[in-house]
Amino acid sequence: MEEKKAFRSKPTNRPVRYFSESFRQTKVKEIDRNLTTVTSVSREYEVSRSAVYKWIYKYSFYRKRQIRQIIEPMSDTNKIKELQAKIRELERLVGQKQIQLEFKEKMIEIAEEMYHIDIKKKLGSKLSNDLEKGEKNTPGV
Repeated sequence: MEEKKAFRSKPTNRPVRYFSESFRQTKVKEIDRNLTTVTSVSREYEVSRSAVYKWIYKYSFYRKRQIRQIIEPMSDTNKIKELQAKIRELERLVGQKQIQLEFKEKMIEIAEEMYHIDIKKKLGSKLSNDLEKGEKNTPGV
């Protein structure tokens, strides 16, 4: 018992300090952004953790006293629905690209038959005889 009384009556040599509101607000913003922790602020500025928590309850937008924040991960069913919608959209895009590709290939085939030239050339193939001589490749011109 005597030790407890001696401990409580022990005077502190630390002067009474006052932190401005702007200082407290900046420290609370840092804590909200996870740039620092309550413990590090209390140690660095020699302030009790309870005082820092009072600042948080007063100035924080996210952490208010007596407000219960429920943080749920996205439910599996919602996640599955979103992924399925994304798959459908991607399949639709692939289908459109396939139709465009087939259309272009058909146009090349029709042009080859119509003008009697080989439009689709393989890499390293030679030019047709008419093009090598410098003649025009369109008939009738």
